[in-house]
Amino acid sequence: MSSTGPWVLLLLCVAATYVWRLAGVAISSRIDPNGPWLQWFNCVAYAMLAGLITRVILIPEGMLAETPINHRLIAMAAGFVLFVAFRRNVFAATAIAFGVFLLLSFLTESGFA
Repeated sequence: MSSTGPWVLLLLCVAATYVWRLAGVAISSRIDPNGPWLQWFNCVAYAMLAGLITRVILIPEGMLAETPINHRLIAMAAGFVLFVAFRRNVFAATAIAFGVFLLLSFLTESGFA
């Protein structure tokens, strides 16, 4: 490969990226944010996220696999309840679910649970 080959490849990749961005800007004014297509994409995105979270909780890998499943399920339930209680605040629910999981793990390691 010549010394200009990587630069040509880089420019082609940049062009391919910006073509789609430009197309998005050009048609964005004609897209109804409450239309059926965007609602469908929104549903697909939530379904993929729910599947990923379920997989991480039920079939974890690495160090998470060494934790008891009841700790993961309790933390998830606490996060969900607080998500609803805090008016769909994702940050608060995630932080509290993480805290519950850490507390349960700490209590288990300390011999309290």
